[in-house]
Amino acid sequence: MSDVVTPLVADLVAWIAREPRAYADVLDAWRTSCPRLPVWEEAVERGYVRAVNAGDRTRIVVVTDAGRAFIARRQ
Repeated sequence: MSDVVTPLVADLVAWIAREPRAYADVLDAWRTSCPRLPVWEEAVERGYVRAVNAGDRTRIVVVTDAGRAFIARRQ
């Protein structure tokens, strides 16, 4: 993926790392229809974030170990 998307992926992962986010909120804020800026899709494909069930039909997005390592490398 282009170098344009990587800093945006880092922003997304850092935002989620501060606290788990509701799946709907993440998609509302980060999903795009622009084929040149697939930030959410790229973060998922790289394995930096994942959606998990949080009970009572609620899904949240959390940062994976790979995502934490990615953020640490960028600091």
